[in-house]
Amino acid sequence: MTPTGTHFNYYQICHRKLWLFANGINMEHLSDAVYDGKLIHESSYPQRTERFEEVSIEGIKVDYFDAKRRVIHEIKRSDKIEKAHEWQVKYYIYVFERNGIKGCTGLLEYPTLRHTQTVVLTDEDREEIKRMEQEIVHIIESDECPQMIKKRICKSCSYYDFCYTTELDEE
Repeated sequence: MTPTGTHFNYYQICHRKLWLFANGINMEHLSDAVYDGKLIHESSYPQRTERFEEVSIEGIKVDYFDAKRRVIHEIKRSDKIEKAHEWQVKYYIYVFERNGIKGCTGLLEYPTLRHTQTVVLTDEDREEIKRMEQEIVHIIESDECPQMIKKRICKSCSYYDFCYTTELDEE
């Protein structure tokens, strides 16, 4: 099993969310935040579809790739989980390198905040990604769903009702 960018993102946020998503329990379709993110992606840069392209490779799907400048563009709704977004883009760069597309950088874009952030991949990041890939596969293939993390971020998660209902039933 090859992890995706979403797996890397969820790994940074919550191992339970990662496990649920990877094991076919998808709640994103019920989330207003996810819907808003899709609208932002579709409406923020309408001219991009003419100049850049979405790229799918090894199970990842990049929002836009500027092949001339070798820049991977990733559009996000909010920077509240910026670390997770950074690792997702670093993983994209890593996968591109693994497929012979060298010298890429990433650009995280937050249109509603009018903020962008450049993402680069270091040698240390490459080693960390190898470690994370193994851990992600271990979590996903586990027979046990990881414990709930009970953090403030849970309130805006698409799995909130699932997690808290399940935990209440067990008490």
